Order: sequence, then C-alpha cells, then structure tokens
Amino acid sequence: MDNIIEIRDLEFEYKTYNEDGEVTGTNKVLKGISLDVPKGQFLAVLGHNGCGKSTLAKHLNCILIATSGSVHVNGMDCADESRLFDIRQTVGMVFQNPDNQLVATVVEEDVAFALENLGVPTEEIRRRVDVALRIVDMYDYREHSPHQLSGGQKQRVAIAGILAMRPDCIVLDEPTAMLDPKGRAEVMATVRLLHEQGVTVILITHYMDEAVQAERVLVMDSGQVIMDGTPREIFVKVDELKAHSLDVPQVTELAHGLRAAGVDIPADVLNEEECAKALLKLPHGKYEPKPAAAPAEQKNSEYIAEVRKVSYKYSVGTPFESTAVDNVSVSIAKGQFVGVIGHTGSGKSTLIQHLNGLLKPTSGEILIAGKDIWGKDSDIRKVRFLAGLVFQYSEYQLFEETVYKDIAYGPRNMGLSDEETDRAVREAAAAMGLSDELLERSPFDLSGGQKRRVALAGVIAMKPELLILDEPAAGLDPKGRDTVLEEISEYHKNSGTTIMLVSHSMEDVVKYAEKILVMNRGRLFCYEDTDVVFSRTRELTQIGLGIPQISRLSHLLKAGGMDIGDDIYTIDRAKERLLETLNVK
Repeated sequence: MDNIIEIRDLEFEYKTYNEDGEVTGTNKVLKGISLDVPKGQFLAVLGHNGCGKSTLAKHLNCILIATSGSVHVNGMDCADESRLFDIRQTVGMVFQNPDNQLVATVVEEDVAFALENLGVPTEEIRRRVDVALRIVDMYDYREHSPHQLSGGQKQRVAIAGILAMRPDCIVLDEPTAMLDPKGRAEVMATVRLLHEQGVTVILITHYMDEAVQAERVLVMDSGQVIMDGTPREIFVKVDELKAHSLDVPQVTELAHGLRAAGVDIPADVLNEEECAKALLKLPHGKYEPKPAAAPAEQKNSEYIAEVRKVSYKYSVGTPFESTAVDNVSVSIAKGQFVGVIGHTGSGKSTLIQHLNGLLKPTSGEILIAGKDIWGKDSDIRKVRFLAGLVFQYSEYQLFEETVYKDIAYGPRNMGLSDEETDRAVREAAAAMGLSDELLERSPFDLSGGQKRRVALAGVIAMKPELLILDEPAAGLDPKGRDTVLEEISEYHKNSGTTIMLVSHSMEDVVKYAEKILVMNRGRLFCYEDTDVVFSRTRELTQIGLGIPQISRLSHLLKAGGMDIGDDIYTIDRAKERLLETLNVK
C-alpha cells in the first residue's frame, strides 16, 4: 500500500527569544520520530498534554518545519517552500475550537473561503461547497450564520471547509474536546464517512471510545512514539497505558478488573457489545437490590442558591431574540456537590451565569445565601465573592507576572490585609496541589493542567460559599483531568463549600456529584440524586445526552437476562455487582 505520509528521524525544538530577538533557550518536543501512514488509513494518536501530538500534526501540512529529519506528503518534501500550497491542499487540518476557524458570516461563504483564496473558478466553488456541506449533513444550514450553530454543527462546517479543498488526508486535532455527547457523535459520524470514502484520517483525541473506531493507534510520550498497533493490541495494555497518563475504554478496564478477580472474560474487549456477549456466556445468579434510604428533607435556611421562576432572553426586541432559560426554579443546598448537564444550547451556562450576577434575569429571582441578589439593598460585588465562577478554559483568565500574584488578585480586591492574603494564597495553592516553588514562576511557563489549577486557586482563595465550575477539565489528558477533579473533590470534602460542576462528560459528573441538575431546551428537565437521574438513561439519551459506556453495558446485560441494577454508572459499581451476580468471592 502506498504511503501518503513518510516521516524519518523527525526532531523539532521550540526556541525562546529575548526582547532583542536573540535565542535564549530551546525545548526539544519531537525526538527522532519515524512513521509511515498508508493512503486511506484511519489513524488515532493518543498521548498526555505536552507529549508532542499537536506539534507532530502541525508538521504534516507545513505549519511547522522540522528542526532535523524529514516529512514527505505524497512524495513532496515539507521543507520545500515551493510545494507549500500543494501540501496544504493534500493535508487539511481541523483544530480543537471551531470558533477559531470560522471567518465568514454565512455558512456557505465560510466553506468557500479557502477555495476563493486558491483561485478556484466560481462555478467549481459552488459545486464543491454544496458537495462538502452534504457530506457533513449541513447543506440545509448553508445560509445560516455559523455563530448561531451548536458546537457540533460549527465543527462540521469547519470540516466542510477543509473537504471543499478535496484533501487526500485530513488531520483533526481534538475536534470534539469542546462538544457535548451529541456533537461528538455528529463529528465522529462524519469522520467515519470520510474514511469510508477513502480519505486518510489522522485523529488526535483524549477520548478512548473515539480511538477504538480507528484502524491503527499511536501512543506518544515525551516526543516519541512508544506504542503502535491496532486498537485491540493497544488497549489490552491497561496498566501500561495508565502509567503513561492515559485511559482505556470503560468496558476494557472492567474486563481487566474482573479477570484479576478470577472471572473468565477476554482481556481485549473494546465495546459494550463484546463485553456483554462475553459476560452472558457465564453462569450467573440474580442481583437483589437493597431498599434505598429516604433522602433527608431540606430546610429553606440550608439553601445557598435559589432560582425562582427565572427566565432569560438574549437580544430582546431584535429579530434574533431567543429564550435561553425558560421559567426555571431550583434550590441548591449548602455543602452539596451538584453536577450540571445538558446538551449544547440547553441553557446550563446561561443559568449558572445568573448565580453570581453576570446576567440579570429577564424575569424571576435569584437568591444567594437567602438574599435576592438584584434586590434594593443588594451589593452585586459582594455576591461575586460569595459565588465564585470559573469559566471553561480558565487558564485564559491568567494575567499576572507570577502564580502568587495571580492567586492573590481576588483576595486583595476583597480588601484583605497582606497577611490574610498570603494565608489565602497558600491555602488555595495547597488545595490545588501547587507547590511553593511554583508560586514564584510565571503562570505562562506552566503546563496546561498546572495553569488550570492556578486559575481554580485564584477563585478558591476568595473562599466563596458557592463555587461554580464550567467544564474545569475540558481539553486535559486523562491524568490531568483526574488530578484536577480529585483536587476539587478533596477541596469540597475539606471545606464544605457547595460545588456546581458543569460538564459534558457523564463519566466525570457521576463520579463526583451527589445530585445532578439536567437542563433541556432552556427548561429544567430534572434535579435529583445521581442514582435517580441515571436510572432514566433512556430519557437522557432522547434529549441528546450521552450516558457512560458502563451504563449502556448494564442495559445490554439486562436485555440478555443478567440484571445488575438500573443504577450502574461507574466501573467500580459494575464490577461489584457483577462479582456478586457471578458468585465470585
């Protein structure tokens, strides 16, 4: 099979410069990579943040040029400037954030943008744009504004813009990192279709269920390729992958744990269908559920936040007027850990921005610690100290010279003394796992996970009674994600602070949240204990939310006659119930 990409002994180092443009240091990111990618292959690339995945990808269409070694695309040398446009038409790139790739005010104009720059004739542009939009199932939206689309739709428009150039290879750098489950499914369906049509696909991802769909998986660490094989060959190495800060599919980890406990099940199961088929062959008994304890009744005085018949409309009085939150009422108890979920556009981000006064309700009331935050005697500045909000990609909020100064910014604004500020900074830093040595460094010299923890510490230092986190682990590798969420969980246990965690990852939410608030089309779908919410998995799926793979497994087992309960949403619980059902001591 012919290779579309051939890489030999590739090395690349980033350089740092002083104000005079002189090189002051280098950081070698790629170290002697040799790799062939056959035409038409679907290749997934895994690795922790900083391992060199994105740097490698940027060499494939000449965004970066090798420090040493070579990269050839369809026989063209990427170091040959005269072949630059040919190479970029051969290899198209789609980046993580679709908003950073959209340049026009109308979908079809955005898709046509690159073709116009390449001088393609008008009639040919029209034809290619229509074909590309049909491939990604966005033709009906061709006259819409890209910025009024959902995240998944925007990403499909970005993919269409690349497809219109008719590349032989498409490189996708974490294209689903910012999307809800429905948006992820839409993009992956498009990726599979492209592969079926003969396009070479290189997918960089942190989602193991996406990597499983590839023909081949590369694992990178410290600028080198450390594993290369089929998904089945790679994911069976559970302990080795975890040692490199990576995950495996939930059912693969479950099979690994069951085998260690003596259950005769294949080690290389990759999806819930394979796992269910293997388990249903085993002799099994019946799980007997224990009666659930009645939840304690909450008193009004114990609520930190109360939302009373709140509605919010954007662009009131214009043709673009829309209702983002529609007559929502909900009360959040002090000290709870609440997960907030909902599809893109469900209203969850709009709702949480009301809780610290960033948005004022079109109608209804918001109470924090029992006081109407928009009442006559309210001080909205004090409200924001009570209810701290950390935005998605919170590292973009960093701006000070040192980590210490960044964390200290909030406490100083509160009017704390130098001694009180110092104590607040050090306590918050410790809570987020930041050493004293890091406090004196520039926040911009830190890793992605460290930056995220600095931003969280900056809000925690103000000791809010309600801490609202909007996708705090978005874009992090599995180890970075787990570290941040574990530190948040520990902070919640130690401080008693009420936490509201907004996330598109059902696996993250169910691991930490006691209660889950579900939004759907601007309305409150439900607000219940985690067990209750995830017993309604069929309804969650119907409103565009994904459920954990382990929950889907439990449904398949039940349909096959092995009932382990309707409240399965973690690997540990599934393993415990299965060992009980299989009568393994």
